[in-house]
Amino acid sequence: MLTLRRSLVAAAAAVALGAMAMPASAADIPPADTVVTSPNVSHVLNIPKPAPIAGTINTDIAFQSGYAYVGNYGGFSIYDVRDPKQAKPVSSVVCPGSQMDVTVYGNLLFTAVDSSRSDDSCNSTALSADHKEAWEGVRIFDITDKAAPKYIKSVETNCGSHTLTLVPGKGRDRRHNVYLYVSSYNPAANFPDCQPPHDKISIIKVPLDDPTAAAVAATPVVFPDGGNETQPGLLLPTSGCHDITAYAEKDIAAGACMGDGVLFDISDRLNPKVTARVTDPNFAFWHSATFSNDARKVVFTDELGGGGAATCNEATGPNRGADAIYDVTRRGLVFKSYFKIPRYQADSENCVAHNGSLIPVKGKDIMVQAWYMGGVSIWDFTDSSKPREIGYFERGPRADGSGGGIWSAYYYNGNIYAADFHQGLDIITIDDPLVRGADRVRTDRLNVQTQESYRGGGWGHD
Repeated sequence: MLTLRRSLVAAAAAVALGAMAMPASAADIPPADTVVTSPNVSHVLNIPKPAPIAGTINTDIAFQSGYAYVGNYGGFSIYDVRDPKQAKPVSSVVCPGSQMDVTVYGNLLFTAVDSSRSDDSCNSTALSADHKEAWEGVRIFDITDKAAPKYIKSVETNCGSHTLTLVPGKGRDRRHNVYLYVSSYNPAANFPDCQPPHDKISIIKVPLDDPTAAAVAATPVVFPDGGNETQPGLLLPTSGCHDITAYAEKDIAAGACMGDGVLFDISDRLNPKVTARVTDPNFAFWHSATFSNDARKVVFTDELGGGGAATCNEATGPNRGADAIYDVTRRGLVFKSYFKIPRYQADSENCVAHNGSLIPVKGKDIMVQAWYMGGVSIWDFTDSSKPREIGYFERGPRADGSGGGIWSAYYYNGNIYAADFHQGLDIITIDDPLVRGADRVRTDRLNVQTQESYRGGGWGHD
């Protein structure tokens, strides 16, 4: 696939200054199916989706010991990325069920299923949630043999598992248990296992010495008096959380909960307590959250249009379908600014803020983030009032006019890994003074929703 670098003098100058310029007009949209990058970003490799799941879309990514685990509506794939320039698929497991978001811990892989199935098996078929026998929840795989993962356990949860967040135990419990915070929503009176009001999360306790004993241990209610349900422009009224990011070593978590942004105290793993809650008239759907490394800031994303709409065009504007940056203070969450990619996308391109992670740069707050067909953005929010894009990778509109784009973009041990709906796994690098030194910070495991602090010579634990 052809790769271009924008030749606009203004854009190149902006990169040199550490900021990106807004294109002069929508005429600067790249040609169909063409990769375009800022001058400081390089496309290392694209790996097409393996044949067993080539017909379904890629979703989230987790990393451990030089391997990438890529979720897919049809199952998941494992890639050997120890040498990023020679990265390759190791295996694929066909086990359908949206969204199949993935989290890894030791020899265990956890996957989220938020579509009603006829049973919990990998041979199940779609079945409406109004059937009592319908199943949705969490599947657990043993990945000791990466060439042949084994499905070992399922746990059904109320309203399924749209996403899941792994939270290690505290103190001595850390050696024995992990906890999965399961986010789900959309209850209905005719759904036997998803009754309103939902307004809660499910917490699964997983004994590490016997993961087949995993079970729901608590279902704390996040919104005892109901969430944000009446704000004009909401995609859906709050009935639970979409995604939770836990910063376990600091005993805090941030919940993106449909119509609400929430901070939790998770010092008691089975009894998280809401400590702050905010709404935003510009937000249609609170989708995900990322703390700064010092946890003094949190970035929330708004999935305006549910990920299927073209909201990165001139008509939508800079504040809707954007990130919102909050300072975390004793008074709670204090709004500072919005960030949205400064590159117009075509009206055929679904584009909105989506999944991203920190790049570990000492003294700075820099993120890499997916924007569906807006591609990958690298941006700096060190000054939370003045965020700016410093690099990007994107593809032009799809020639067939269909949607797609990059679901997740995460930084892992020197490279950016991006899961594209259709194109597979992209590996990207950025060479910029603002991120130098990040490639010396290493971690064995990265589950982005299980945030861990990074320090000069190492990152996280275990």
